[in-house]
Amino acid sequence: MLSNPVYDPFQILTKIYQGGAHVKQAISDTYIEEQYRSRTVRIVYGVLENDGFLEFCIRRYAPKPPKTVVRILLKISLYMLVYMEKKRYMVTDCAVSLCKKLGKSGVSGFINAFLRRFKIEEALGALPQGDEGEAIKYSYPLYAYRKLKKEYGARAEKIAAAKSSGVSVRFVKNAEEYLQKPHIKTPFDNNYIFENFVRDGGFDRGDYTFQSVGSIAICTAVAPCENLLDACAAPGGKSVLLAEKCKSVTSFELHEHRVALIKQYKERMGAENVCEKQKDSAVFDEAYEEKFDGVLCDVPCSGYGTVSENPDIKIFRKEEDFKALEKLQKAILDTCSRYVKKGGALYYSTCSLFECENDGIVGAFLQKHPEYRVEEIDSPLAHDKKKFGLQFLPDTAFGAGFYVCKMKKG
Repeated sequence: MLSNPVYDPFQILTKIYQGGAHVKQAISDTYIEEQYRSRTVRIVYGVLENDGFLEFCIRRYAPKPPKTVVRILLKISLYMLVYMEKKRYMVTDCAVSLCKKLGKSGVSGFINAFLRRFKIEEALGALPQGDEGEAIKYSYPLYAYRKLKKEYGARAEKIAAAKSSGVSVRFVKNAEEYLQKPHIKTPFDNNYIFENFVRDGGFDRGDYTFQSVGSIAICTAVAPCENLLDACAAPGGKSVLLAEKCKSVTSFELHEHRVALIKQYKERMGAENVCEKQKDSAVFDEAYEEKFDGVLCDVPCSGYGTVSENPDIKIFRKEEDFKALEKLQKAILDTCSRYVKKGGALYYSTCSLFECENDGIVGAFLQKHPEYRVEEIDSPLAHDKKKFGLQFLPDTAFGAGFYVCKMKKG
């Protein structure tokens, strides 16, 4: 019996669109036919990456807004038609078949008619002019696309269009066993990007780990020291990598289940000099005052630098979220600056593209804390030098966007 290619993606996307689940968690929590896993994952990510454009197509061809179940079926079908170039009759038959299986026979005729009537050329030709049309084309929320345009001008389109280069793997040993597969060498030691990489026993042995280029670049900017605090540490990748050049690493994490992730990570990679603690980094604890030679604040942020890996961010992140994030970012940086010894270093980083979360936060901090001064850093990965820190952008950094700044305590 042939598998319906719409079924597994529909199960996962329902958890995301209806339940608000994160894409990686939704995939992990859903039984998937293993032989079709790559197809299913491609469809799920593809739908989320192109959500804005698919929504536009539905609005244009549907006489009234369809309910969520139908909307998800249409998005999967449109993605398969437009981006996978599947046959129209096959996609239509699969969507209608699943619709009936879900007990929605009453709308199967609408789905059939919609998919037979849809024309991609007509949809593209109907896009609005200017920022609105570009935002739809790249499936960016209009507010976020306008922020990109304001800060990066004509380059905004390249940033919005940038895709992930693949799976980023950091090797500790035995890299040569895997390098016969197609890969890209990054500027960082033992870090390669693969188009496809299937986890095997080497992962459990600690031969390698999956770590983003952005995470590795941030760690590279941190100077070796005796005692380091990683203030927002889960799932633990940065703590473990920094443990290779720091005598001891203390890892703070707010949530208990995420502290467990750090513990699992360090044990798998054999990083015995990492000590994880459940701690709110925004709340001062005098026990840690001036205790560390270095403190890294990789703070919660909008995440717009990671949308190629986490496309659901573009769906769920709202413009009003930025004020709450700014308050938290400032609180963490203010609090953790008190944990730095005199002569020590404070690092601030995000996976954001926007000045309000990056140089803007650092500038406000420096005004309040004259005991700190910015110290120049560099990176082998392509970047833009901002007033205070380094900004990495998806169109030149393997699809990743992030920021890092170093400050010295006088």
